[in-house]
Amino acid sequence: MVVVVDYGMGNLRSVAKALEKVGMEVKVSSDPSDVENAKAVIVPGVGAFGDAMHNLERLNLLKPVISSIEKGKPYLGICLGLQLLFEHGYEFGEHQGFGVIKGKVVRFEHKKGFKVPHMGWNQVWKKQEEGLFSGIKDGEYFYFVHSFYAVPSNPEDTAGITDYIVEFCSAVQKNNIWAVQFHPEKSQKAGLKLLSNFRQFVEKEG
Repeated sequence: MVVVVDYGMGNLRSVAKALEKVGMEVKVSSDPSDVENAKAVIVPGVGAFGDAMHNLERLNLLKPVISSIEKGKPYLGICLGLQLLFEHGYEFGEHQGFGVIKGKVVRFEHKKGFKVPHMGWNQVWKKQEEGLFSGIKDGEYFYFVHSFYAVPSNPEDTAGITDYIVEFCSAVQKNNIWAVQFHPEKSQKAGLKLLSNFRQFVEKEG
């Protein structure tokens, strides 16, 4: 069973439906034991970094999520689920993240002609060919909604980059950790292909 972690942030049902569409057996749950027993863990989410960490801790979900990553179970982070992987987030102060990938999460600086949040379709340029973006063309468009972006300390953790105000990391891939800043569940055919790639990864690891 693949578990979409329900910690009270974001439209988890649309993520679950997209995963089901590519053939995955999915359960949306806020039960820590479900996360502990999951074959793979998916953390979506929209909102503030600090609030997310607080909710995960309050619901006793933080330890099982981090533990599942450390045990090598496949992890897919979407939007906020990517940002939380890093050591620190700077949204309304400084907050500690999962710390499983070295780096930080910072806000887009204001620049004339650009709106924050970054919202809408934008291109993703591949830094890793296999895995997340297998079978997806370089420069494919995906759907974004965010005001903050991750800055990995190790460039090798970056799987995809996007240009908006700055060139930023829009996807990470490291061992069992896959995560994207955009929303594959809103990205039509390309998004479903990415989720299908994750399904294949889960099946291979299982």
